[in-house]
Amino acid sequence: MLSAYLPNGVGLQRRELAAGETIPPEAIWLDLLTPTAEEEKRVEEALGIDVPTREEMREIESSNRFYDEDGALYMTATIVTKLDTEIPENSQVTFILKDGRIVTNRYVDPLPIRRYVAYAERHAAQCANGPAVLAGLLESIINRIADIIERVGADLDALSTEVFTRQAPRRSRGRDFRLVLERVGQGGELASKARESLGSLGRLLAFVQQQPAQLSHEVRGRLRTISRDVTQMSDHATFLNNKTQFILDATLGMINIDQNSALKIFAVMTVVLLPPTVIGAIFGMNFAHLPTAAAPWGFAAALGLMLVSSVTPYLIFRWRGWL
Repeated sequence: MLSAYLPNGVGLQRRELAAGETIPPEAIWLDLLTPTAEEEKRVEEALGIDVPTREEMREIESSNRFYDEDGALYMTATIVTKLDTEIPENSQVTFILKDGRIVTNRYVDPLPIRRYVAYAERHAAQCANGPAVLAGLLESIINRIADIIERVGADLDALSTEVFTRQAPRRSRGRDFRLVLERVGQGGELASKARESLGSLGRLLAFVQQQPAQLSHEVRGRLRTISRDVTQMSDHATFLNNKTQFILDATLGMINIDQNSALKIFAVMTVVLLPPTVIGAIFGMNFAHLPTAAAPWGFAAALGLMLVSSVTPYLIFRWRGWL
């Protein structure tokens, strides 16, 4: 789908271009969403650029993601998407600046871009040209990542309280560490993908700020502010990754403690019940001449001996503090 955004005095008006329709020369922003080969060709012919393919957008090398060709700036950033699902993903979005216009080539429709489209419809001063639109898109993307980082931080704080807060024995039996591990894993995955996206955006901002000829003074100021925000959020995302690892290790330690407690109970029960079992086996031997077998007090004596032999280890364990 090929969309053109045209200024109308109030903001940017979106127009979806049909097949064969000429691209309006006054369009500030051309948006390619899962484009066809025909749509890519129309944009290339209208602006004199070469739109990268999806495979080229996935290249890792910075030289293939950020470059200047024939007066056009090509910048491909990794954007974290599907943040409200259990499986977030990282996708690539290419920004192309040329002659005061911007082209976006993407195969996803993340929430930050939709939010910026709604914002641009009502704020003409903030989207008067291509570089201003680029700054607005980056601000929207980074604000979304900031929301996610805040959510992950709050969730990790809640998990930390749940893992480390002392609980009563009856209550602790109901604690499901499997769910805790799942939440820790989801938080770590979000923080990791946010960190990767922030690193990509940081490289994009460093590249575009080295091209002052295409940027106005206002846009350069906005980009510097965005760069500072990206640096701070990257540091915070790194902190969250470290905290995630710490909570993960602590949770696994708690699981080991619970398992050891369960095994200790079985071990104590084995030791407590072993002497009565031996005594019962001795008195249960089917011999014709068994001492005390015919005595009237033999049964009571056997029961008493079994009781003493089981209570004595238990009292010793309590005295030594093993229980």
